[in-house]
Amino acid sequence: MIKPVKRVAAIHDLSGFGRSSLTAIIPILSTMGLQVCPLPTAILSTQTDGFEDYSFIDLTDSMERYINHWHKLKIDFDCIYSGFLGSPKQINIVSNFIDLFKTNHTLVVVDPVMGDNGKLYDTMPFSMVENMRTLITKADIITPNITEAAYLIGENINKDTIVNEDLIKDWCIRLSDLGPNIVIITSVPDSSNDKNTSVVAYNKEDGVFWKVSCKYIPTFYPGTGDSFTSVLIGSLLQGDSLPIALDRGVQFISTGIKASYGFKYPNREGILLEKVLDTLKLPVMISSYEMLK
Repeated sequence: MIKPVKRVAAIHDLSGFGRSSLTAIIPILSTMGLQVCPLPTAILSTQTDGFEDYSFIDLTDSMERYINHWHKLKIDFDCIYSGFLGSPKQINIVSNFIDLFKTNHTLVVVDPVMGDNGKLYDTMPFSMVENMRTLITKADIITPNITEAAYLIGENINKDTIVNEDLIKDWCIRLSDLGPNIVIITSVPDSSNDKNTSVVAYNKEDGVFWKVSCKYIPTFYPGTGDSFTSVLIGSLLQGDSLPIALDRGVQFISTGIKASYGFKYPNREGILLEKVLDTLKLPVMISSYEMLK
């Protein structure tokens, strides 16, 4: 039986306030015409960046019962998409989920959320890096930022690291050697223009590298990584090519930041998704992707 709408299993935490994780993923993918089936790893009163004393309910012990019910119902998914995971046990549960539900037609996307700005998050022990290296062997696509990419291949990155295209291409290849067919590294400084930031992707199947750049805006909103990967997935499941999907993801985040930057509100609340979701329904506008040699 052909499903009228493609279906995504989204394995992430849920924050009651703040536009990140499932709070961002569900509206983005739904707007792009996909059914989102959330598998919450935890429930928080707010997202963690910029907030203190938040309520945190760990759902690790409930996840397997949740998954077993889906398996009993014989639910199938066009995409399995995991993000922030709070423990090695959760990584193992996601690994087993992939084994249960992946078919030849299932796209598996792992966003290995572990750190930023050259270091791991305070709540992230190094054992998570070792376990995440195992999980990404089962992914078709991974979307680490440059810090996470460095940790996954055992490299160090700091303010003195010279980041150029040769280094990023080498890292992409080394990450793909761990298993994923497509590696997408975000938050890459643009060596050709220090006023830009870029996303670089490598497709192992054809050996091609892609790059999408955008003007750097001096601000930060939590949850933009979740939003980027969600738009990327939605675009691919709509039938777009990899470079177009990358372009759409970068355009959406750039538009969201620009739409939010002029308002005076706490950045910790995330970009104003509500003001830009409808742009996902517009015709595809190709802007800035390029093939790297």
